[in-house]
Amino acid sequence: MEARKAFTSATRKLSSSSLRERLTSLTASSPLRPPVPFHPPNIDFVPSKIPRKRRLQTLAVAIWSTSFVWSTFAFLILLSFPPLWPLLAVYMLWALCIDTSPEHGGRFSPWFRAGRFWRYFADYYPASGALCTFATESTGFSHFYPGIIPHLLTLTSNFRVPFYRDILLAMGVCSVSKQSCSNVLKNGPGHAITIVVGGAAESLSARPGTADLTLRKRLGFIKIAIQHGADLVPVFSFGENDIYQQMPNEKGTSVYALQKKFQNVFGFTLPLFHGRGLLNYNLGLMPYRRRIVVVVGHPIHVEKCEKPTLEEVTHVQQLYIEELIRIWNTYKDEYARTRKRELSIIE
Repeated sequence: MEARKAFTSATRKLSSSSLRERLTSLTASSPLRPPVPFHPPNIDFVPSKIPRKRRLQTLAVAIWSTSFVWSTFAFLILLSFPPLWPLLAVYMLWALCIDTSPEHGGRFSPWFRAGRFWRYFADYYPASGALCTFATESTGFSHFYPGIIPHLLTLTSNFRVPFYRDILLAMGVCSVSKQSCSNVLKNGPGHAITIVVGGAAESLSARPGTADLTLRKRLGFIKIAIQHGADLVPVFSFGENDIYQQMPNEKGTSVYALQKKFQNVFGFTLPLFHGRGLLNYNLGLMPYRRRIVVVVGHPIHVEKCEKPTLEEVTHVQQLYIEELIRIWNTYKDEYARTRKRELSIIE
């Protein structure tokens, strides 16, 4: 909001009669309008009496939601102590130049994944979303799928953030690069990768009550599956689009164009969104408490082929899409009751 302009010294030197003439002329030609009353936003604050368990759930989500920030801040704090510089230099050299864990399955830690912190995190929504299901034991993944070691994949740039990278690696999270996918699948039966196929492009269309998937042009993960003879298992997460409210950014607007340009340069995008706060329910950057349910579909068996043709890849993709549609049609009335429209494959 622009600041109010102050009177200049020349204005203050005007005589009272000249000033009255100017004001009279202004009033005669353009009548003054009554001031528009200011209405502060209606903030719904959290009541003072909240069960301890709910407070711990909120705290867990707040800690994880800001983990990227506080891990970076912690590293900068340590940099302010010169005696620690040699250790920090060695750590960064090892993390950025030597450690290949992000490309080779991470540093899977069952103990870390099973921590109570993640149960509080999942119970906040409650959720069985991608992070909860495939990167922690908060929803009992190993109980329902014994012998399967899941690896949730994310952008390689996340592994350049000090300390944050080590948290991801302990959760079994790996890089989403092609080489990383191949390395994990080469470990043999039981090792699985989980890819959020739509990625940054899909996040721009994520709004409550919608399910718009960016999938038609995504053939890379299907080709990798065929090359390694790994079955494809479609997974649909109901409710994830409801945990934030995204600002309007329809195609053709300057906001959308800016976000797409940012995505092309950095490989990810920054949707303009808002949620709730620690002490209120409708203003902040924390996610809303909305139920998230993951439904695992039927496996799609593929025959191993080192050089699959485009026809073979698109055929498997069609089977994959059909299974996603089946999941949606089967469970939409149970888990997507507030939907505004049906499932759509946008591109």
